[in-house]
Amino acid sequence: MKLVKSKIEVRAEIARLKSAGARVGLVPTMGYFHEGHLSLMRISRRQADYTVVSLFVNPIQFAPGEDLEGYPRDPERDLDLARKEGVDLLFAPDKKEVYAPNASTFIEETSVSKGLCGQSRPDHFRGVTTVLTKLFNIVTPDLAVFGRKDIQQLMVIRRMVRDLDFPVEIVAGPTVREPDGLALSSRNLYLSKEERRRAPDLYRGLQAAARALAEPGAELAGVLESARREIERNTGGQVEYISAVDNDMAEVKQASDCSYLAAALQLGSTRLIDNVDVNTGDLSN
Repeated sequence: MKLVKSKIEVRAEIARLKSAGARVGLVPTMGYFHEGHLSLMRISRRQADYTVVSLFVNPIQFAPGEDLEGYPRDPERDLDLARKEGVDLLFAPDKKEVYAPNASTFIEETSVSKGLCGQSRPDHFRGVTTVLTKLFNIVTPDLAVFGRKDIQQLMVIRRMVRDLDFPVEIVAGPTVREPDGLALSSRNLYLSKEERRRAPDLYRGLQAAARALAEPGAELAGVLESARREIERNTGGQVEYISAVDNDMAEVKQASDCSYLAAALQLGSTRLIDNVDVNTGDLSN
């Protein structure tokens, strides 16, 4: 596996590969790898000839007061895990390599990004779409792999790729969970022992709400309010939102129009997000 820190080196390597007809996959990450990240690397390796993993804690998707400085980092461990997964190239630039000192250009999606997490983190998705535009331009992947846990992010990226005609296929990997149902996230490290014990009740609450919506005559607002109360009671946290949305992440008023139930929970110092797909009936997502 090659460890590369400069855009010039990445572009030279990808140009060489593409001249030979290789199909290139990209797995964008902010590091501190867990099984969810590794599962996305495996998807890329199955579908592409050459897999690039980017490791960059993107500062412009963090708002002031968020956990940019404290975000979990262990680059040596990440390097070892990526190598064991058979990744071909790990692109680990520093901030100066990605953003010019006076950078003033951003990419913004203005519809899918506005609800859910976009309400409390208004500049977050602008940071995500901007850094991904840069990564797509640097790596020029044929496919890029993202997890379904961040369902709004996945849909924002799909909309951006469609609207701006990026020649990249967006591949979605399933949410990877602990045995008790908690969706894997680098930020789970922040949970105390008691918070970790209670955290899976976010997912259980969403599952219960999805089952309730499937009942004849289910009333959407009542189901969501009941789920909010149960999640807060069982976790001891505060629900930031619990919403029924369609595939464009717009809130719906009828249970029959719902594609996903999505929620964010503040549990101690940790913000957890999760969702279930109510269309497929696969509540393990």
